[in-house]
Amino acid sequence: MKSIPLLGKLYLIPTTLGDSDPMDVLPQTIKRSIDFIDYYIVENEKTARKSIKGVSPEKKQSELKLFVLNKHTETAAHLDFIKPLLEGKNVGLMSEAGCPGVADPGAVIVKLAHEKGIQVVPLVGPSSILLAMMASGMNGQSFTFNGYLPIEKGEKKTALKTLEKLSQDKNQSQIFIETPYRNNKMLEDILQALNPATYLCIATDITLPTEYIKTMRASDWKKTQVDLHNRPTIFIIHKM
Repeated sequence: MKSIPLLGKLYLIPTTLGDSDPMDVLPQTIKRSIDFIDYYIVENEKTARKSIKGVSPEKKQSELKLFVLNKHTETAAHLDFIKPLLEGKNVGLMSEAGCPGVADPGAVIVKLAHEKGIQVVPLVGPSSILLAMMASGMNGQSFTFNGYLPIEKGEKKTALKTLEKLSQDKNQSQIFIETPYRNNKMLEDILQALNPATYLCIATDITLPTEYIKTMRASDWKKTQVDLHNRPTIFIIHKM
């Protein structure tokens, strides 16, 4: 009887949200996993190697085999990335920051793994979305992550008003992000679009020494000076 080949496991390995000590925000399960995994699917090879070295300094970099997955990666390459899994080798999937598969291109690999009958193992680590929601004081029973809003000013205003209405109609907190270098413009547009009584949470540099998390009404934010330029930020709005 022909034996069925054993499949490897796909480990979803969170990374830090910035230049913080990995051991301050990552559990020991991350190190134990990195210690025995040599194959990785990553967004950026340089930063991935830095992350791996930070968690497991004794890991030999020459033994690592990295596949780069980003917005430029051809779909045809995805099958090549999971070949080690089909050959019985474990593979780690790493995001550039935070949890893989959430607001992250790695979701396509997770989907493919399920289709091929490969076990997916999510590991505990920092998620800026959940950490911001936890600290916001808004409705943790019902919330939606909306990703990036439109760049064009008119479309962005329409999107913000739509999210504001949804938050009121459904009592649902609305979460979104922006490219860090456009954060200050995003805040300006948010305050122009929202009702003064609508709550806004700004969660910046989460888990870093410069962490800043604050929730106030839009009217109060207009009286507050905060510089979000090039600082990873989560925005949450809720109209009661």
